[in-house]
Amino acid sequence: MKTPRKPKREKKEKRTQAPVEAPYVPPKPKKIVRSSPGKIIDIFDGMTLAELAKRTGEGIDILQDILSNIGEQVSLEFQPITMDVAELIAMELGIDVKRVHLEKGAKVETRPAVVTVMGHVDHGKTSLLDSLRQTSVAAKEAGGITQHLGAFVVNMSSGASLTFLDTPGHAAFSAMRARGAAVTDIVVLVVAADDGVMPQTREAMAHAQAANVPIVVAINKCDKPNADPQKVRIQLCSEGLALEEMGGDVQVVEISATKNIGLDKLEEALLLQAEIMDLKARIDGDAHAYVVEARVDRGHGPLATAIVRSGTLVPGLHIVVGAEWGRIRVLRDMSGQPVPSVGPSMPVEIEGLRGLPLAGDEIMVVSSEERARKLSNGRKIRLEQERLRKQSEEKVVMPEDVDEKVEMVEMTLIVKADVQGTVQAVTDTLKSLNSSQVLVNIVHTGVGAISQADVDLAQACGALIVGFNIRNMPSSVDAAARQAKINIRLHRVIYHLLEDVGNLIVSMAPGICETQVAGEAQILNIFELKGRSKAKGDDAKIAGCRVIDGRISKTARLRVLRSGEMVFEGNCQSLKREKQDVEAVGKGNECGLIIQEYDGFQIGDVIQCLELVNRKPKFVSSESGAVRIEC
Repeated sequence: MKTPRKPKREKKEKRTQAPVEAPYVPPKPKKIVRSSPGKIIDIFDGMTLAELAKRTGEGIDILQDILSNIGEQVSLEFQPITMDVAELIAMELGIDVKRVHLEKGAKVETRPAVVTVMGHVDHGKTSLLDSLRQTSVAAKEAGGITQHLGAFVVNMSSGASLTFLDTPGHAAFSAMRARGAAVTDIVVLVVAADDGVMPQTREAMAHAQAANVPIVVAINKCDKPNADPQKVRIQLCSEGLALEEMGGDVQVVEISATKNIGLDKLEEALLLQAEIMDLKARIDGDAHAYVVEARVDRGHGPLATAIVRSGTLVPGLHIVVGAEWGRIRVLRDMSGQPVPSVGPSMPVEIEGLRGLPLAGDEIMVVSSEERARKLSNGRKIRLEQERLRKQSEEKVVMPEDVDEKVEMVEMTLIVKADVQGTVQAVTDTLKSLNSSQVLVNIVHTGVGAISQADVDLAQACGALIVGFNIRNMPSSVDAAARQAKINIRLHRVIYHLLEDVGNLIVSMAPGICETQVAGEAQILNIFELKGRSKAKGDDAKIAGCRVIDGRISKTARLRVLRSGEMVFEGNCQSLKREKQDVEAVGKGNECGLIIQEYDGFQIGDVIQCLELVNRKPKFVSSESGAVRIEC
């Protein structure tokens, strides 16, 4: 059988002409997703894609493209989506969201009231809570003042339970008081009967009114001989608080926390207020909570203290807390014991987070680890963008009327504290000490003891390490810090920390050189000195003066005034008293002086002695605890 012959390969002709150009078809323009800074939309579970498109102002096709990019599939525009998916879409569009938790169809039950105790420093807030729960927290506080935001449940004598938040009263902890008012139902405003309304009392009232939270006034220390509760009532009325006795709705109770006087009346007032408010919350479904404090534990890692607002929190759930995420390993009550679940209005300590959240962050439950990662990464990007924007805006503005150029130095700080809320409070207060001469630059903040990494960073950038209420650092870290000559300041009382750093700022400030009048002399007579040798110079006029204020110095510049106006300014050539050369002449003494290149003296002229002085800024601390640097 013959095999078929292969066809001969035909040679292709070489092209001698240029290829024909195909017509250019431009690609279809893709809509650019633009960021909308400052725009905030409400999102909720079960909202449709069409409703989200209406709120964001973008087309449904744009939202579907975003969904495909982030790995989510929603084919129909009226298909319900979760709050997590809605937030991921909003992140891509550069829009901030506010989560709205709907309670339609949910199981709702009465919940205990969350009560925040607020007031001025040292007015007896912690002592009041100690009396209510029969403990002694105040004795353990450094300096006798609260420097944390504590949460705990108090079982009242009537059988009812209330969740209390104890807020610091010092001026530096304003942000903590604002957070306490934001998560609470009732504010107990503690005012000392022997001290009256003070700055932090007014600030606490402002926080409560801004959060639209009812106030119950507790006038403490009524057992003291100089107590004047009626005066406190008048002061509160003058601040705009409508007391019940004056026809308003604010209850007032006179108490003594140390002698347990009036605590039963305070309990009745709180329970009555809670009953009027008819507090209820959803107990089924995913939990909604807020962080009130966060810290790092050596054995357990990042821990967050939270108040549950609605739903039930159980171990094993994936959660996103601000820009951090994690899976709940253990839930602990305020006594440190593990609990299987936590309901509304209950404080709880959460273990299992990957990073340390910020106090005030919202806690939300998500369906999977992947979604938790996506939300966390997106929020971290937004936070970094916001941080960079604020950093570019934070500039020390120099006054326009300052003629001379003021030299500025930088104080670099590393701040470490025991809990996250305290870190924020201390950082904000230290930044307020910025001045036109010293810029406070905080390069790093952290929770926990000072580590070797902190020492290395301080050595690299020449920073001062400020530790507040932290445990002693390991001996190896201490030795490394000493060897590197790192300045470390440890404090347990906020007053001492602010005063110490404030004095350091004052010592670092270069100061401003100013011309000051060191003394004045009046011309009583004029003497002419003629016939001097060539070595001593030409003829000269001597002003015979009496020093009427301060002192006249030979090395200083002199200014001649006539009828209040300056005639001449120059250096002193000669200064004598009783024919003897002297360096200075004090008040009440007479002298004779010669000013270089000037001989136009007249009797009655005033000669001022000018001295250059370096004026340093001052560290000022008010009675309320607020601090500032005055230049």
